[in-house]
Amino acid sequence: MAVFYNTDELKSFNNAVITIGTFDGVHLGHLTILQQVVAHAKELGGESIVLTFEPHPRKLLFPDQPIKIITPLEEKIKLITQAGIDHVFVVPFTPSFAALSAEAYVKDFLVKHLQPKGIVIGYDHQFGHDRAGNIKLLQAYENELGFKVYEIPAKQIEDAAVSSTKIRNSLAAGNVTDANKMLGRQYTLKGTVVSGTQLGRTLGFPTANVKPTDAEQIIPGNGVYAIKAIVGAETFYGMMNIGIRPTVSNELSLHIEAHLFDFNKDIYNQEIEIVFAERLRDEQRFPSLDALKEQLGNDAIHAKRALGIL
Repeated sequence: MAVFYNTDELKSFNNAVITIGTFDGVHLGHLTILQQVVAHAKELGGESIVLTFEPHPRKLLFPDQPIKIITPLEEKIKLITQAGIDHVFVVPFTPSFAALSAEAYVKDFLVKHLQPKGIVIGYDHQFGHDRAGNIKLLQAYENELGFKVYEIPAKQIEDAAVSSTKIRNSLAAGNVTDANKMLGRQYTLKGTVVSGTQLGRTLGFPTANVKPTDAEQIIPGNGVYAIKAIVGAETFYGMMNIGIRPTVSNELSLHIEAHLFDFNKDIYNQEIEIVFAERLRDEQRFPSLDALKEQLGNDAIHAKRALGIL
């Protein structure tokens, strides 16, 4: 397996079968497409390649319509390769790339650099300047340029697109259970542990304050969650609050705080990966710190039950 970040790094591929897309989330809908790429590559005795883009094309094409991403690039590459894909080509989505004509995109980019024998593509896939290229244009080039186009069925494409939107909406609403079902795995968020007010310590529930690694990744909606936390090679169980901490602060800034059960290590400035298992409740204001402390005790019990450790 290899990951390429520009055309200069590419090698000569053997009977390459490629597919192209953002694949944000690498969810169950995407996996069915990737399985087809792997299958066609095996039929040809060749190599499977996914072309994806960085940054997300919408960031350049629709700057006034910002989009939060489900999977940062590193995670996306890992998930794509776990699906059996041989290589990932991360195409820099630049103004000059976006300005390529559809014909130049096919001849001077895809064929010149990848020499594909198979292209797995959706019926509605568009490419090139003003999105002038489509599957019909690719099919018209099949004989001339020596590749075969494999069309992904309409329903499969629509399901994949709907799933990405639904996953974003579910996460924004804090519904990690539904998001996890569509992803086929539990949603994760990586970050660095930073110093906080240490109020949790005085309540008997010390927390690790997490600063997300990727500012563009979706943070699940405000609330309390049952989580697992991966620090280095170790996995711990715990609960997390995402929100503005209305009981103890009048600030509106967002805080992401994880309390890990039976944990007393110093992990400041270390990377932590949060795995969201289940949402426990909404964030709420309590009349006193004692009431908050009592609720945190109940939350811990519910989290342990959700995680299967009680």
